[in-house]
Amino acid sequence: MSGGKVAVVALGGNALSGPGDDGSIRSMRRHVRRAVEALFGLRQQGYRLVITHGNGPQVGAQLLKNDAGKQIYHIPAYPLDVLVADTQGEIGYLIESEWRNLLREKKRDARVAAQVSMIEVDPSDPAFAHPVKRVGKTYYDEEEVRRLEREKSWQFLQETKNGRTGWRRVVPSPVPQAVVNADALRALLEAGFDIIAGGGGGIPVSRDGRGLLQPVEAVIDKDLTSALMARTLKAGRLIILTDVSQVYLNYGKPGQKAIDRVSVDELEEYIDQGQFGAGNMLPKIRAAMDFARRSGNPAVITDFEGLSREGGTQIWP
Repeated sequence: MSGGKVAVVALGGNALSGPGDDGSIRSMRRHVRRAVEALFGLRQQGYRLVITHGNGPQVGAQLLKNDAGKQIYHIPAYPLDVLVADTQGEIGYLIESEWRNLLREKKRDARVAAQVSMIEVDPSDPAFAHPVKRVGKTYYDEEEVRRLEREKSWQFLQETKNGRTGWRRVVPSPVPQAVVNADALRALLEAGFDIIAGGGGGIPVSRDGRGLLQPVEAVIDKDLTSALMARTLKAGRLIILTDVSQVYLNYGKPGQKAIDRVSVDELEEYIDQGQFGAGNMLPKIRAAMDFARRSGNPAVITDFEGLSREGGTQIWP
């Protein structure tokens, strides 16, 4: 299959949940259905899809279950790599089943596979020395923090939000280096499958001195993994779906301006100006820039509505 017929689509958190949702599977399935309906236009254009997705709320829920299970039933807690694998299966099942149903309704070939994906990271990545990714409950008290630092070597940061101060657990967020399951993904694409893969940034693993895979207690940025998958599979497009139709300059301020088409060099200038929020749009922009620069193909940042009308912000090398 030619690279131009593969599109990697990164579903943001709004694909699985919305304001005021109860976090139930019924609610998630409703959002997933809306997401796959928005993606059908790409299928009509002849693309095979590699769908990635976030899993932050789902992993957060599993971490809370870890805490409750240990305190009440003395069940051993599962590590982050296993929880990422667990939620990849959960969300992958929802996306695959809704995508199959939609394709059947449209009388289209429904060859779909959900894959539990491992992503290799570098143990010497500077992120391991400076963990900043918040995971788990809000908040731990100081007594819990000292115990968990002693028993599990967990790391914490103190923060104040909405007038409340407490401790959050933090883990590294290393840069993804390689898709361990890449050969399987290529084979599925060549066989005509759409794929759900790389959920939650992928299961973080590293190689030991013998080249054997070892689990890593970390969280990988979903959009960076999506860009890596798009390059690895020689995709013709990377589409990052979020909750705004376009990238904006001066967002939420006087003089707000939507960006239709922009080069990587222009975006670098805007980043130097501090135009994009570090915890929101900036990681998506950096992932899009990375893909465009290395592949020579465009990346798009938009929402479901922008995707349906082929709008959004296009990032070109």
